[in-house]
Amino acid sequence: MTHRDDSVETIQQEMTAFARRARATAARMHPELSLVSYTLLAHLDDQQGCRATDLAAHYYLDKSTVSRQIAALERLGFVERRIDPDDHRVQVLHPTAEGAQVLANVTASRRKAFHERLADWREEDLDRFASYLARYNAAQERLG
Repeated sequence: MTHRDDSVETIQQEMTAFARRARATAARMHPELSLVSYTLLAHLDDQQGCRATDLAAHYYLDKSTVSRQIAALERLGFVERRIDPDDHRVQVLHPTAEGAQVLANVTASRRKAFHERLADWREEDLDRFASYLARYNAAQERLG
């Protein structure tokens, strides 16, 4: 195995560990709000509403997966459907006031946790890490 192969293997292992911790943290912050649900709710909030098909396309998820997640968010009272004023055949998903509040609380908790984990990092290390993550995600967007 080459040095590059070793590095890529370490990255893969660390990203997997990160994803497991992110799911576990999301479950602790709000037991009914999975990481996927949190992400979808955050996107709805950022976009000030969108269609379920737009969520599926944006996150490369199957429509049935999005439908299940949205149904769960609706049952919790975090998401509501509104008729699109430009096309009455289309329903647009929006966070409810309660959903927006839960999202704000969970986001604040997540931000605090990141600040705690990164408290002893130098500014240069934070900048480098942030740019590497942005670069990695940009490559993912390009490659699909």
